[in-house]
Amino acid sequence: MYQAFLIKYGEIGVKGKNRHIFEDTLVSQTSNALKPIDGDFTVRKENGRIYAEAHAEFDFDEAVDALSRVFGIVGICPVVLAEDEGFDKLAKTVIAYADKALPEKDVTFKVITRRARKNYPMESMEVSAALGERLLEAYPQLKVDVHSPQVILHVEIRNKINLYSKTIPGPGGMPVGTAGRAMLLLSGGIDSPVAGYMIAKRGVKLDAVYFHAPPYTSERAKQKVVDLAKIVARYAGPIRLHVVNFTEIQLYIYDKCPHDQLTIVMRRYMMKLAEHFAKEEEDLGLVTGESIGQVASQTMQSMAVTNEVCTMPVYRPLIGFDKQEIVDVALKIGTYETSILPFEDCCTIFVAKHPVTKPNLKSILKSETHLQEKMDLLMQEAIDTAELIRAEA
Repeated sequence: MYQAFLIKYGEIGVKGKNRHIFEDTLVSQTSNALKPIDGDFTVRKENGRIYAEAHAEFDFDEAVDALSRVFGIVGICPVVLAEDEGFDKLAKTVIAYADKALPEKDVTFKVITRRARKNYPMESMEVSAALGERLLEAYPQLKVDVHSPQVILHVEIRNKINLYSKTIPGPGGMPVGTAGRAMLLLSGGIDSPVAGYMIAKRGVKLDAVYFHAPPYTSERAKQKVVDLAKIVARYAGPIRLHVVNFTEIQLYIYDKCPHDQLTIVMRRYMMKLAEHFAKEEEDLGLVTGESIGQVASQTMQSMAVTNEVCTMPVYRPLIGFDKQEIVDVALKIGTYETSILPFEDCCTIFVAKHPVTKPNLKSILKSETHLQEKMDLLMQEAIDTAELIRAEA
C-alpha cells in the first residue's frame, strides 16, 4: 500500500535562515540510507516536508530500519500520496486506506485535516467531518473519539494529498555532518562506542583511533574494535579508524613510571596521539567514553590531569551517565554483544593494581621526565606505523 514515507524532523524546524542547510543534509543522509534498499527511492523536500518516494517494490521493514538510523528524523510516516481529483475520489481513497491500515475495525478514530493549499474548496474541519461520516458509513464498527482516539487519520492537502495514520519514532538529533568532525578514542569496551553514537546524534562526523598492544592484545581484539566501528558507522556514516601500535610506549611507561600512575600517564600519551591524528583529519575535538567516577582514571582529578596535555576540546557525552544507562544505549544500538566479547584491549592489560584516584599534576609531570630519553622517538614510530581502516556499515 505504501510507496512513500513522510519524514518528520524536530530541531531543524527552528533553525531560522540556516534551516535549508540542515534540511539539505537530512535529504542527503536519508537518500544515502535508502540506497542499499531496493525501491529506487527519490528523496525530496517540499514546503517544510521531506518525502522518500519509491519507484519500485521494496521491503517495508528494511526501509524503516534504514530510516530509523538517520539522525535528524523524529518521525517516519508511511504515507499514501493521492492526486487531488475532488472530494468523492478522496473519500474513496480514504475508505480504501482505512480498510488496509485498520485490519481491526473495532477501534476509535479521529480525522485531522490540514490544508497547506488554501484554495481547496472545503475548510479543514469540513473535510474531517465529511470523511469521518463516510468512514462510519463504510465501517459501522468504527467509533469516533475526538479526545483520545486509538487511531488518528491525518489528511494533508498539499500538491498531492497525504494520508497517514502511523508515526514510527526516529532517532532524533541532528543530521550527521552539520556540526563538524571529531576524533573518537575507541576501545573494545561498552562505553566508547556509545559515546561515538551520542556525539554523532548531535550532527558530528566521526573519525576514530584505537590503541593496539600486540602481542599482549590479539588480532581478535583489534577485529572487535573494527566491528564496533562498523556498527557505529550504521548511524554515523563511514569512520576512518586509525589503529596505533601502543606496545612499546606502554612498556616504556611501565618500566619508568610509578605503577600507581600508569593509567594516567598512559592515558595522557593516548590523548597526545589522538590529538595528532585529529589535527591531520582537521577534527575540532576529541571524544571519549568517560563517565565521572566510573573508574580511577575517570575521577574529576584524573580527567583534569588528562586534559592538561590537550590543546583541543575534549567532549565526554557520557559524563553524567551511570553504567546501566550506558548499557541500555549499547543494547539499543547493537554494540553491547560485541563489546562484551572476551578480547581485552591495552587499557585492561596494563592496568595498575592500586591506581591513584586523585593524581597531582606536578607529580605526574615529574614522573614523565623519566620518559624523555626515548618517548619522542617511540611516539613518532607509533605515528609512522599506524594503520588506517575505513569502517562502514
